[in-house]
Amino acid sequence: MSTSPSRVFVARLAGLAVFDPSGDQVGRVRDVVVVIGQTRARAVGIVVEVPGRRRVFVPMTRITSMEPTQVITTGLVNMRRFEQRASETLVLAELLDRHLELGDGSGTVSIEDVGLEQVRGNDWVVTRLFVRRVRPGRTGRTAGGIIRRRGESFLVELDEVSSLLADRGGPQGAASLLAAFDELKPADLAEILHAMAPKRRREVAAALDDEKLADVLEELPEDDQIDIVTGLKSERAADVLEAMEPDDAADLLSDLDEETAARLLDIMEPEEARQVRRLLAYDEDTAGGIMTSEPVILPPEATVAEALAMVRRAELAPAMAAAVFVCRPPLEAPTGRFLGLVHIQRLLREPPQSPLGNAVDRGLEALPTDAKLLSVSRHLATYNLVSAPVVDADGRLVGVVTVDDVLDHLLPDDWREQEDPAEVVRSFARRRAAALASTTAQGLAGRRTGGATSAGSAPAAETAPAPRSRKGGDR
Repeated sequence: MSTSPSRVFVARLAGLAVFDPSGDQVGRVRDVVVVIGQTRARAVGIVVEVPGRRRVFVPMTRITSMEPTQVITTGLVNMRRFEQRASETLVLAELLDRHLELGDGSGTVSIEDVGLEQVRGNDWVVTRLFVRRVRPGRTGRTAGGIIRRRGESFLVELDEVSSLLADRGGPQGAASLLAAFDELKPADLAEILHAMAPKRRREVAAALDDEKLADVLEELPEDDQIDIVTGLKSERAADVLEAMEPDDAADLLSDLDEETAARLLDIMEPEEARQVRRLLAYDEDTAGGIMTSEPVILPPEATVAEALAMVRRAELAPAMAAAVFVCRPPLEAPTGRFLGLVHIQRLLREPPQSPLGNAVDRGLEALPTDAKLLSVSRHLATYNLVSAPVVDADGRLVGVVTVDDVLDHLLPDDWREQEDPAEVVRSFARRRAAALASTTAQGLAGRRTGGATSAGSAPAAETAPAPRSRKGGDR
């Protein structure tokens, strides 16, 4: 590593690309692992996120260069998922924002960055800390969710502060950590939070603004969601639920105990709570139970130009921007009579001032709210759709089912944890086979007892297992 700088600051490494000697990207730096002793702290490796959002460990002995724009390795990388040992500390996840006492007794400081220095060969140790003086009563969250940091910042040598092992159980902020990961997408930040200890996860989650925390919660496993939400004050938890997509909020509330869920619904804004309550009324494995209740809805007299302006909004997920749903007023679910939909490709071919009513696809059948999950997935696959309308018995649009809604419920619960992508596919196949076997058995039992299906109804093999309530079963 003689060609690389002999001193680096860890926060500046966050997100840097990691390459092998031939120039192929291996992944991105997500953290640095140190072992803290009584007299020094030694860096033993870096945590690299490789494709598939898997975090692996790369020892310092396999790093040939650390530069301001990239990290280069020997090319030998163990692809086993990183598991932190009890003696190891993650600099970004655990050290940043930790409070230490200055050795001269002049006060408390918060760690904002950690400096590593190469002392010999591939041996890197912590030598300096970039800290900010903590002034009581001058830190905290603003009304907009921004973390205020006050006090002068300066560099100190490691021996000028109390041990890095001190105050490990005390309260810890997250401003510096979040600044290091500011450009991460919610799914990537969720992966980092998932790997943290529960206490640190709650601290970091509490430091996020409502919108960002809502986005991150939607990407976390259910256990982590419950841990974070129940750790927030009820008013804050209700604000975050309001910022989530209604279907995701309903899924989360259904995993809480009934008393907590009822309390949070009572605190939420009445309109937001109404949408969530309506989704909670459906069985979880039906179109009504997995649908999104906020699609793009316009009347037939709206123009193509208005529709394109609606679907180009940055906050819309790609699946939700794929079509505009045309209905009679009111234009919020449940709407007036559902007329049909217009796919974005059709919108791009129509004159801007043309009314949507002239371009509506009326031939695509809408899904009923009680359509089973297997029927929904077959419907999307048959017609090559990324989203499909869901209507009630009166023909009113009540929501839209998207491909990602279906995948969320078809993939195994622990798909994020499985090392082998093939195992995810096998789990999916087993789950689907079980659903088919169950419904086939139900159909045979119906025939033995004289039951029959009407000519217009779906065959038994196209339905999922018997319904379960949101409160009753695992997703």
